[in-house]
Amino acid sequence: MSDAYHQLLDATIDYLQGLKQQGVRYINFTSSDAQGSESGEPVPARNESNTRGQILPAPMQNKADAIATLRQQALACVKCGHLASSRKNVVFGVGNIAAVLMFVGEVSGVDEDTQGEPFVGAAGQLLTRIIQAMGLSRQTVYIANILKCRQDTPGQSSGNRKPNPEEMQTCIPYLETQIDLIKPKVLVALGGTAVEGLLGMSGIMKMRGNWQTYRGIPLMPTYHPSYLLRNQAPAEKRRVWEDMMQVMEKLGLPISEKQRGYFL
Repeated sequence: MSDAYHQLLDATIDYLQGLKQQGVRYINFTSSDAQGSESGEPVPARNESNTRGQILPAPMQNKADAIATLRQQALACVKCGHLASSRKNVVFGVGNIAAVLMFVGEVSGVDEDTQGEPFVGAAGQLLTRIIQAMGLSRQTVYIANILKCRQDTPGQSSGNRKPNPEEMQTCIPYLETQIDLIKPKVLVALGGTAVEGLLGMSGIMKMRGNWQTYRGIPLMPTYHPSYLLRNQAPAEKRRVWEDMMQVMEKLGLPISEKQRGYFL
């Protein structure tokens, strides 16, 4: 079967898992949609092993198709020839296309370039723990980067570099389209490069914790997880966690007393 089919299938599964995480137990189908159901009654949502033949509602199917098309365009992109020639994989994005929360990172590291997925290295593992501490999972949010390719590092065998403004300007339309299609209720910009790429502003130390707006969506700037790996002071972890609690409040997510006391 085609790659587009499998991408749509994965998007369907992610969507249904996201609904389940949000507490949805039933999905309404008409008798024609339910493939054999004649009553038109709500059909219980199924687990992943039983969703592979299920049909998405038309708006979600259209969204999945559009994102699959955008992914194919990104995979074939050679607009930045120096990046296209040095990358192993395009790092498009991952998660639930119906997500209410979207994280935007900076660029890809070696692990991400190898696996073709954002935030899979040490910083990604920390981001996963942050998401879980919020009562969510990687399957219920969406994660993408400012740049879809890892920056080339001529003369270096390892390490990263900050993308230049031309690279960010060339690549940002892919991210803008992802945001327009997913329509999250809240964006989180992880690190100074993400803030600069989205808002054209610098100064993450002053901006973190203060709501901004991007394409009509509330945006929370916060530190990149890699910063917390370098600086593990409880006070710095608390600052990021306070930012995440603001996000949770904006989304109407419950916050327990235990969560409010993290890193105090």
